[in-house]
Amino acid sequence: MADERPGMAAGEWEARVELAAAYRLVALYGWDDLIFTHLSARVPGPEHHFLINPYDMMFEEITASSLVKIDVDGMPVGASAHPVNPAGFTIHSAIHMAREDAHAVMHVHTPHGQAVSAMACGLLPHTQTAMIAAHDVAYHDYEGIATDLEERERLVADLGTRHAMILRNHGTLTVGDSVASCFLRLYFLERACEAQVLMLSAGPDGLNTPPQGVEEKVAAQSPPGGIGMLAKALAWPALLRKLDRIDPSYRD
Repeated sequence: MADERPGMAAGEWEARVELAAAYRLVALYGWDDLIFTHLSARVPGPEHHFLINPYDMMFEEITASSLVKIDVDGMPVGASAHPVNPAGFTIHSAIHMAREDAHAVMHVHTPHGQAVSAMACGLLPHTQTAMIAAHDVAYHDYEGIATDLEERERLVADLGTRHAMILRNHGTLTVGDSVASCFLRLYFLERACEAQVLMLSAGPDGLNTPPQGVEEKVAAQSPPGGIGMLAKALAWPALLRKLDRIDPSYRD
């Protein structure tokens, strides 16, 4: 990982590189939404500062140095050459402040995620990927564009101790104790949503429902902590190597 930079707290530059990589990966997998939606990460230290995207940059452009450091109100800490969207941090700030393990929070508006968020059935346990994700997924009803600070309490209550959420009629969200684990949870959730949309495009009749007890078995085989270990030890290093082959400028 990159060295620390002058004027930054210990661990901040590493957090910047990791989050910039996540932004590039979200763009690479087609989960971005122009300049909208956010991925955030906590800056190490007691100040309750966070990193978030500049509001005027596409995800494919973001670098470690261009990320903006903000406070719990979404306001920049120190000088920044880029604007930020304080309203866009409403969801993130609630989770970061309520959950000690929420070092990273990722929220996207993919077509597949939005489609499943609009389905009354929610995420169906008809694929292995969905069964891996579903037992750790919470749901939050839509209350309008997330600018109402009072919504934060309800959102945190709905999330509880889980690490993923389907925001009804809105999109998807994941939480992690690292950028790596947060991203891998997002990957599984988005892949499950994509499979569900494809599955239901042929109609609901004739779907093969897994045998009784299998859903619970898969849940036991994929505990939240296991996802974190899989991400940090295996998947995330491989994803960083992929980015470095394509374009290592996210590290700048």
